[in-house]
Amino acid sequence: MSVPCKFERSLLSHDEYEAIRVTHFPAIYSLDNDELQGARVRLREMRDKERTLARQKRREMRGKTEPRGGSFPGTAEQPLQRKQIFAAALKRINKEVSRLNHLAARAAFTESARRALAMRRAGERMQQRPDGGMSAHHGMQPKASGRRRTRINPAKVGSISQATKNRQAARDSKN
Repeated sequence: MSVPCKFERSLLSHDEYEAIRVTHFPAIYSLDNDELQGARVRLREMRDKERTLARQKRREMRGKTEPRGGSFPGTAEQPLQRKQIFAAALKRINKEVSRLNHLAARAAFTESARRALAMRRAGERMQQRPDGGMSAHHGMQPKASGRRRTRINPAKVGSISQATKNRQAARDSKN
């Protein structure tokens, strides 16, 4: 679920909002890969911090732990909303990083395909015609077969079927 920018601004401090603002539509396209990686690290840290605070607050509400901190809000709702804002910003950053990686991979693939085509075309120009082979005045010549020739020992030809017959006769004589 998307969150309006005004709602984000109401929940975040000025520094946090500046970190989030660059992840929105027009500003995110002006970031390069290093800036995106830095923003990703910062947003992960902020999201993890809010997740920890929300978990702590829920544990306090259930009575499993002592309250910590003096100025922390009374419910777990605000840290959860802040965590959602940071998670949505992180999702936008990750999507932009994957989009840039896809574009780079596509450009690399296109470049390698162009190089391969150029190499193929260069090879076609250099190729010479093969020689004519055997001429007709020598008469017909047998063409060598591409198949392998296997030679089976004639003594082995019937031995398998005979061994099967012998085993069956031995089994039948036992009954």
